Formats: sequence, structure tokens, C-alpha cells
Amino acid sequence: MNFAFRKTALALLLASVSASVAFAHAILVKSTPAANEAVIGPDVVVALTFNSKVDPTRSTVTLEGPNHLSSRMQVQSHAPSPAEITTKISNLTAGSYKLRWQVLAVDGHITRGEIPFQVK
Repeated sequence: MNFAFRKTALALLLASVSASVAFAHAILVKSTPAANEAVIGPDVVVALTFNSKVDPTRSTVTLEGPNHLSSRMQVQSHAPSPAEITTKISNLTAGSYKLRWQVLAVDGHITRGEIPFQVK
């Protein structure tokens, strides 16, 4: 192979790897509270960290309380960094909760999940 061909092939390979990294879905890599963790209430700080940037204006965090239907509430969230969403939830009573999240990644894809946790 000649040098020009190798250089072009390497450039194409690097471009494809860079593009796949830049367009990765947002995957949850860390959460507070962690899944199935028991935390002390009544106030709980929630922090969700993703592997890529998320759009905080089009992302949501919802809390489902112990009685499932009547305790659903939209949680106001903030984005301290491009890949993190945080919020503080106040006045929680003891019981089981589910934190549901939905984020819009920079690649335009929506990912979602839920984190069950307990409040003591």
C-alpha cells in the first residue's frame, strides 16, 4: 500500500469512530439515590449523570409515590453540567418511590428509565 492510501484510510476510520461517539444515546451512568437505595427523608437530592450531553429543557423527571397514582408529580430539574440533571424533592414521607426519567440526547434520541428507592 502506498502512504497516501494508508493516510486516507486512517482518516476515514478516525472520522467514523468520532461520529459514533458523538452520536451516542444518553445512558445513565450514575444516580443518587442509587437503585433500591434506602435514603433518609423528608428531603432527597436527586442527581442523574449520563454518558453524554442531554437537553435539560426537553428532559423530564417524575416521581411516583407510595400510593402510585395520586403521588405522581413533575419534578423541576436543573442541569449543573451538560451531562447531569439534578433536583431536590422535599417533604417525602416514608415509603417506596420510583423516580422516572426521560432525557433527550444530543443525537436526537430519547432514553428513559426508572430508579426505585425507599425513604425512611
